[in-house]
Amino acid sequence: MTKETRDELYGYIVGLLENKKCHPYRINGVEDHIHILTHIHPSVSLSDLVKDIKVSTAKYIKEKNLFQGFSSWQEGYGAFTYSMREKDILINYIKNQEEHHRKKTFREEYIELLNEHEIAFEEKYLL
Repeated sequence: MTKETRDELYGYIVGLLENKKCHPYRINGVEDHIHILTHIHPSVSLSDLVKDIKVSTAKYIKEKNLFQGFSSWQEGYGAFTYSMREKDILINYIKNQEEHHRKKTFREEYIELLNEHEIAFEEKYLL
């Protein structure tokens, strides 16, 4: 994802979330992934929300030609829950994704999150 058109994508995602009665706190990313911090409305299932975001944004990206060579999102996703007490820390973390990924790859970040949340995984299945 190019830096020049990411904000347009993020704005589109904010609209999707708000239409589903979710409250987006922060969206940001780098070339190969995005982070979304949102409150999910009780009437919305996480898997349906992620599916809707991925399907809608893939169509939007292709129609608007936002990211040259984009074909689709990856098959899976990661979702983690946090306490509202950590909201400001998470907002800041997501806000500073470019700086963060100068020091750590997506893979390293993802493994760290899986370990932090004590989620068992096999490295051979990670990208």
